[in-house]
Amino acid sequence: MPEAAAPRPGRADRARALVLLSLAALFACSTFAVLGPDGAVSRVLLALVLLAPLALTLPGLLRRNRRAYAWASLCLTPHFVYSLTELVANPALRALAATMLVLGLVAMVALVAYLRLTRPAGP
Repeated sequence: MPEAAAPRPGRADRARALVLLSLAALFACSTFAVLGPDGAVSRVLLALVLLAPLALTLPGLLRRNRRAYAWASLCLTPHFVYSLTELVANPALRALAATMLVLGLVAMVALVAYLRLTRPAGP
């Protein structure tokens, strides 16, 4: 049976950097969406739905906790839902929604790459 390859720190570090960079950009886009033309109550709800999950996973991501990276992929779901909805329904926010969708996809790919590159060796 062939031995599992040792994790490559260089690739994992690049994937981690891409995760943190794409999540920071997604956080900035989400903040810009929250500051949009909607009413005050909807802004607060939108901020809670979009920004809180990213903020809650940030300490674990900075500590390189694999469980936090797995949870961060689930925390991208509100961004996908919001960006797809705005992309279809709101022509005024199409560019922002498309940007958020692309950043969310980049973050998801980077999260999965980091998790695959840092998985523990098998038995």
